[in-house]
Amino acid sequence: MAGRPEKVRTIGMVPEFVGFSPEGVAAPDSDALVLTQDELEVIRLVDLEGLDQAEAASRMGIARATVAGICQRAHRTIADALVNGRRLEVAGGNVRYAPAKIPDPVAWPMRRKETDVRIAATYDNGEIFPHFGRTEQFKIYDVEDGKVVSSQVVGSNGVGHGALAGLLASGGVDVLICGGIGGGAINALSQAGIQVYAGASGSTDAAVEALLSGNLPQVGDATCGGHGDAGCGHHDGCCH
Repeated sequence: MAGRPEKVRTIGMVPEFVGFSPEGVAAPDSDALVLTQDELEVIRLVDLEGLDQAEAASRMGIARATVAGICQRAHRTIADALVNGRRLEVAGGNVRYAPAKIPDPVAWPMRRKETDVRIAATYDNGEIFPHFGRTEQFKIYDVEDGKVVSSQVVGSNGVGHGALAGLLASGGVDVLICGGIGGGAINALSQAGIQVYAGASGSTDAAVEALLSGNLPQVGDATCGGHGDAGCGHHDGCCH
């Protein structure tokens, strides 16, 4: 007799960082360990946010005993990676993502028309905030005919990590300019149709002007619309 199917676990974030390797001579990739997304979520809720197992279970829509079992497996996997110098990958798990918070319609104004382009930049006191997953503000720029016609600083609605991809998508953002960003977040943004220009720094206004003039490079693992080419050259198609 087959057992009951595993209940889907609700998680509050798309993992931003999906691979971790020790410094020095590591074990081969074939010896990598996998931490599932639900295991990462339990670690986040219990160990990082300080929730008890009952509260974590309520958030994830599963039993407290299930959380306890997941937590035990996750701790063992992480301990193995740390002690034995094995690569750790975040992947898989029977999960669904909690809905992203919808932007405040007052704070996030409606786009004027479908042909506009909306650019978001991670923001802190006029500068690009260096870490996408921890930004508390974005500066939103609406562009018509290659020129900025309006801009506004908005909050992140308390959303963090990979859930920001859903927030930007629901806010009508087409292009993100940011500093550091993890591969998982880049994938989530690409799937939402948002082009990513990572590795930027300095003034947000200057970065947007560089983007519009075709002079803002994409650095590191950033992709353009899922093409997988860090130097895709799609500046004109994106913002003009």
